[in-house]
Amino acid sequence: MQGKVAVITGGNSGIGKETAVALAEMGAHVIIAARNPSKASAAVKELHDRVPGAEVEHFPLDLASFASVRAFATAFGERAGQLDVLVNNAGAVLSSRTETEDGHETQLQVNHLSHFLLTNLLRELLERARGRVVNVSSTGHTFARHGLDFDDLEWANRRYQGFAVYCATKLANILFTRELPNRWVDTNVTANAVHPGFVGSNFAREGDMGLVGAVGMVLLRPFALSSKTGARTSVYLASSPEVEGVSGQYFYKCRVAKPSDAALDDAAANRLWTWSAAATGLENGSRRIP
Repeated sequence: MQGKVAVITGGNSGIGKETAVALAEMGAHVIIAARNPSKASAAVKELHDRVPGAEVEHFPLDLASFASVRAFATAFGERAGQLDVLVNNAGAVLSSRTETEDGHETQLQVNHLSHFLLTNLLRELLERARGRVVNVSSTGHTFARHGLDFDDLEWANRRYQGFAVYCATKLANILFTRELPNRWVDTNVTANAVHPGFVGSNFAREGDMGLVGAVGMVLLRPFALSSKTGARTSVYLASSPEVEGVSGQYFYKCRVAKPSDAALDDAAANRLWTWSAAATGLENGSRRIP
């Protein structure tokens, strides 16, 4: 990874931070894209301590704001001449329905729509570097057994169930991954999705899923993987020559795995991309292979 540039959303904690450490150890220039400046600064300092001489810096990014996503893409584009790896790692799980400043259900925007927008805004840099996109999904996508409800993707007209919404967004991550090669024809950019395993990070432990979620994660923590172990497949997809040219796949434990039947629905992947392009205001978002 010497001479390569990697952007990691949510790179200030958990799996994202361990991904940043591993890529920095390989010589990559790592950009931690995160909302909280104090946590990001602490992560940058920790990376410098753990990897002496590492090239690591923080760029502000709030995935609950399309304006922030666009500002990040502009600032990064002005500073960087290349982008070899984009790891769409950040995510949220919420117990109650809230909306972002853009009027979208928060989990949908943070986990899917903003990563969709960010990836497309960085397309030119990724094309130039024949780059790789790594989308961190979850086996939770299998609980969205009936696929996405395109009549109510925002969960506005039915009882809000935080974990069910989370699972739907993780399904969206895989459908986005499957559709990207069909949209970015002849770009040599690859995209793959990851199930990191059940990881004992801060996920669902900071009050977002209420007391039950926080306590549950504490009780399950002894059975969970470390963040470093959970990051291995993301690191593999970001760096390994073994996956050069591999695209549109779902990986677990550094191997191609079979996702749910709903995640293999190419018509749904096409429909989600078109809807997401409209929802994010992305121009020319519906171009596809005939």
